[in-house]
Amino acid sequence: MPGKPIAALDVGTKTIGLAISDTKLMIATPLETLQRTKFKNDVDKLLTLESYWDLAGYVLGLPLNMDGSEGPRCQSVRAFARNMCQYTSLPITFWDERLSTVSAEKYLLETGTSRKKRAAKKDNFAASIILQTALEYFQNKRTF
Repeated sequence: MPGKPIAALDVGTKTIGLAISDTKLMIATPLETLQRTKFKNDVDKLLTLESYWDLAGYVLGLPLNMDGSEGPRCQSVRAFARNMCQYTSLPITFWDERLSTVSAEKYLLETGTSRKKRAAKKDNFAASIILQTALEYFQNKRTF
């Protein structure tokens, strides 16, 4: 839905990387990395962001294996999405996130980001890579 941004989540066991699109659904920007606690606390933070940014929906990175199959990490992300659906009516789309964290780390390394800052930023940068690839696909398909 053009006019409202979309958020991307890179859901890990310890953190959730967040990125947000512009309202024209053209550009993804890293937002922040949430430290995970209890699911209810995590979703409360996400709902606060949902309200603040007036989001149109979510893209969740799906950590497929390199052969395209789904493993335990995919099941965990799908369970997170199922639970999240109990708290939001916004659409949730899954997106292949293979190598997004590797790409984020490479970018941060190439830009001279310190090791400490790389560790803090890699998840939200990975979320922005996930979102940017999804946005480019949606632009070509003209749909979300």
